[in-house]
Amino acid sequence: MQDEHIIQQIIRSVSAKDTDVIFEVGPGTGALTRLLVKQSGLVVAVELDRRLIERLQAQITGDNFTLVEADALRVDWDALLDSAVERWRTLHSDITDEPRLRIVANLPYYISTPIIERLLAGNHRFFDMILMLQEEVVDRIVSQPGSKEYGYLSVFVQYFCEADKLFTVPPIAFSPVPKVDSAIVKLTLRKEPVIDIKDRGEFFALIRAAFAQRRKTILNNLKAAAAISDFDELPDKALQNCGLDAMRRAETFSLKDFAVLYHSLFYK
Repeated sequence: MQDEHIIQQIIRSVSAKDTDVIFEVGPGTGALTRLLVKQSGLVVAVELDRRLIERLQAQITGDNFTLVEADALRVDWDALLDSAVERWRTLHSDITDEPRLRIVANLPYYISTPIIERLLAGNHRFFDMILMLQEEVVDRIVSQPGSKEYGYLSVFVQYFCEADKLFTVPPIAFSPVPKVDSAIVKLTLRKEPVIDIKDRGEFFALIRAAFAQRRKTILNNLKAAAAISDFDELPDKALQNCGLDAMRRAETFSLKDFAVLYHSLFYK
């Protein structure tokens, strides 16, 4: 990232405070990190590339900056958050409020979905996430039922978060210049999910099955998944019981529709 205007836009979007513990995943050369350290109560940068780590260590110092050499997909996030909160309390013993735990990240396309899944499904202590992603991924995240971008990732993220696309980032903001546009999305974690689900594993397996073949009807996709799923009801009967049209495609189903279908398929 080399565009100072975009960097400032991101910093304004984060709007960090002393009460914020910010986990920056993939800080790169530290263009954002330097500014976050000036505004935040604590910045914990998670980086895997040894060359970048050495550069960050040489260029960024301060009691409120911690650099962790780790893979964001494999690190123990609970332990990392616990350690960061203790560090923040040591630095800010005069503040009585609890810290807000936040993510800021520029995620490569090929790992964006697994990292988002790991952060959201594995830990519900975060307040929000400001993510730079390939624009088509952001469009999938914020899309609504009935749109061609709407799919598994849309349902997954919107179950946990309110998602807002903030602004696009042109390729010329980077060096070297990529062949795709990027965008910034803000994910604000919900205090409570908008739907009540007994088993999230079952629910998201159902969502994956529903979108397995986008051109097929919901019934055909569920029939294909029935052999490897522990449905308590046959898919056609479940759809009939909950009053959902079996000829609809999954892309037309809202979160609430999927919740109704889930409870009809898994009723035990």
